[in-house]
Amino acid sequence: MVSPVTGPKYLSVREHLRRRVAALPEHTVLPPEPVLCAEYGVSRITLRRAVDGLVADGHLVREQGRGTYVTRPAIRHEYRESFVHRIAGFSSVMSEQGAQVGTKVLTQRIVPAPAPVAVELALEGTADVVELERLRSLDGEPNHVAHSFLPAALYAGAVEADFSEGSLYDFLRREYSADLATARIVVDVGTAAPDEADLLHIVAGSPLLVVRTTVRDSSGHPLVHSFSRLRPDVSQVEFEVSVGGR
Repeated sequence: MVSPVTGPKYLSVREHLRRRVAALPEHTVLPPEPVLCAEYGVSRITLRRAVDGLVADGHLVREQGRGTYVTRPAIRHEYRESFVHRIAGFSSVMSEQGAQVGTKVLTQRIVPAPAPVAVELALEGTADVVELERLRSLDGEPNHVAHSFLPAALYAGAVEADFSEGSLYDFLRREYSADLATARIVVDVGTAAPDEADLLHIVAGSPLLVVRTTVRDSSGHPLVHSFSRLRPDVSQVEFEVSVGGR
C-alpha cells in the first residue's frame, strides 16, 4: 500500500510504482489493472493517471494485446544533492550511486560579494567572498555549471584548495569543522548564455533548470550560497522531506 501523503492520490501511486518498476527486470509485464487497483486501494481513473505519468517518462510501455510492461528510459545523467539525513553535495551523492563524476574548475578567486550573494549570506556590502565556478559532468557528459560563494572571512583557504574532484561540503567539514545543518532550496528556470551553452553542449538560449541553495549552521547563520544551472534534458531535481525530525 502507498503511505499517505498530501496532494493528489495518483502522485503517491505513481511514485510507489516508479520505485517498484525500477527494481523489476526490463520487459516485466505489470499485473492487470483490477489487481493493481485493489493493491493500491484506488479507482481505475487514479491508477491510469499514475501509469500515464510513468509511460510519459519512459518507465513503462503500453502495448495492445500484451499489456503494460517495464522499459528503461533513455540514460539520464541526473543531478542530485541530499539534504535529509545529511548535507551532501552532488559529487558525494552521485559517486555513492556509482556514477563517474567529473569536475573542471572555471573560476576560483576572492571577490567583493555580489549584492544578491551578500543578502543570502547576510554579509555587509563591502565583504569579500570566495567564488568557485565549476563545470560538473557525469560519465563524461556535461551536466551543469555550479557557482558557489563562501564568506572569505570564514573560509579563505578555499581559494587555494583543489576542487577538481571531491565535494565542497566535505572540504568544509574536513578543514573547518563546518556545521552544515540545514538548507533552503529554490528551483526556477533560466536560459543558457552563449558561454554556458558551449560548456554544456547545447544551443544558446536553451532552457536551464536553476537550483539555488543556501546552507546554514545549527543557529541559522548562512555559510554557503550556491546556484547550479542544469541541462533539463539530462537532469532531474529530487526532493525528500523529513517530517518531525524523522
